[in-house]
Amino acid sequence: MILSDRTILDYIKSSKIIVEPFDESSLQCSSLDLRLSNSIAFYKDLDVIDIKNPIQAKTINFEEYFTINPGEFLLASTMEYIKLPEFITAFVEGRSSLGRLGLFIENAGWVDAGFEGQITLELYNANKYPIKLYKGMRICQLVFAKLDEIPHKVYRGKYLGQKGATPSKIFMDFDKK
Repeated sequence: MILSDRTILDYIKSSKIIVEPFDESSLQCSSLDLRLSNSIAFYKDLDVIDIKNPIQAKTINFEEYFTINPGEFLLASTMEYIKLPEFITAFVEGRSSLGRLGLFIENAGWVDAGFEGQITLELYNANKYPIKLYKGMRICQLVFAKLDEIPHKVYRGKYLGQKGATPSKIFMDFDKK
């Protein structure tokens, strides 16, 4: 079941869902808009990406805005730090107004129950023109859903507590036995 604005607000006010900082004007009828932080990361000057090894990324903090060039891929982060309870999952959707400009905004998978941290976004400019993105602008929306029951395993993965644009840690999958 997708949560309505009333339920989202009730869960935030009762601290069942933590959103910091929370701006009530970001609440939509069935989602919560999240804003762009000033953290971006990108992979640069690589011959090959070997997923069995840590991947070097350059992370920068910009002041007011950054420009994403045509065909460019980079990571960004939400300003909001969220914490989901064990009975709520969420998924990230790009804003339609930005999609109509050719900006693809993704989050690999969805946000698992029990996750906490800032959300890393994958951005891709499919337009033939550069696009300026500004710190604090509404960049995506978070849609919350209630699980039918509490899972056996809540999220305790490698991105728990992440802050800022966080590069892939897929190499850690190969350390598991």
